[in-house]
Amino acid sequence: MMEEKGNRGILLKKARVIADYQFGKGAGEILFPDTVEFVLSRTRRISQIKEGEQRIATLRSFDGLFTLSIEGAKRLHQFLKYPRLRVVMNEESSEFIRKGETAFCKHVLDVDPAMRAYDEVIVVDEKDRLLATGRAMLAAEEITSFKQGVAVKVRQGIEK
Repeated sequence: MMEEKGNRGILLKKARVIADYQFGKGAGEILFPDTVEFVLSRTRRISQIKEGEQRIATLRSFDGLFTLSIEGAKRLHQFLKYPRLRVVMNEESSEFIRKGETAFCKHVLDVDPAMRAYDEVIVVDEKDRLLATGRAMLAAEEITSFKQGVAVKVRQGIEK
């Protein structure tokens, strides 16, 4: 169910405020330009945000925060300065992660020190090329100190 025209400005402002809170000041405008469309749930809340046929983000109903598609991750990756929101993976794991496989702690080279468990993150290789988007399963300090376990539950790889 798509949005009604009069509601559009309110929905756009709300989406941008949430994105600014979650990803940092200015992220809302980068993620959601004026051309985006809103897919609403049966309860008339934002469900997904798209541009054309491309999904940018989905709003989780249980906590009111966004999950990113690869398109959304690309936009944030270009906007945010390194190491913000990033988990850097070593070369040997990169080919698996770009296909949507799980990112393990033992392959992590660097991480945004401000990252917390369950944050939405972008996964990059050693040269800061986007590999995937997903959810951090641990805080930054834990990811860098653990030698085993899941660092990021990958939602979508760039090749998947």
